[in-house]
Amino acid sequence: MRKLITILFIGFLTFTINAQEKAVAKPAQDPNAPAFKFDTEIIDYGKIEHNANGVRVFKFKNIGKSPLIISHIKSTCGCTVPKKPKEPIMPGETGEIEVKYATNRVGGFSKMITINSNVPGAPKRLRIKGIVLKPKSPVIKKKPTISS
Repeated sequence: MRKLITILFIGFLTFTINAQEKAVAKPAQDPNAPAFKFDTEIIDYGKIEHNANGVRVFKFKNIGKSPLIISHIKSTCGCTVPKKPKEPIMPGETGEIEVKYATNRVGGFSKMITINSNVPGAPKRLRIKGIVLKPKSPVIKKKPTISS
């Protein structure tokens, strides 16, 4: 009985020691890394006409100390087409990400754009939203009848 209690005690002690959270050192942030500063991270189209111009632009500035390189941009849907800058954005310079939404789809929308770049941390996410109105029905005019 004494052996059983000793084995259980040692097992419990081992379990509690292994259950302790281990401190993980975070890597130091590079002070010379590039960084985004967007004018806005959400563009609200509001209510927009069917088949209207769906192009909008996200403007940003590189507030870091090295060139900002956008490697890839993707959207959550094929109805949203983002365009990335071709050249690196130097420190202190501004850049633009053009987004085109297919306004031939009627109804509300909320789409996410994910930007992969050399900025430390998780990918940057932007959002567009709005409502595409139903197309107006054409008014059919009757020809006036001539009465005699």
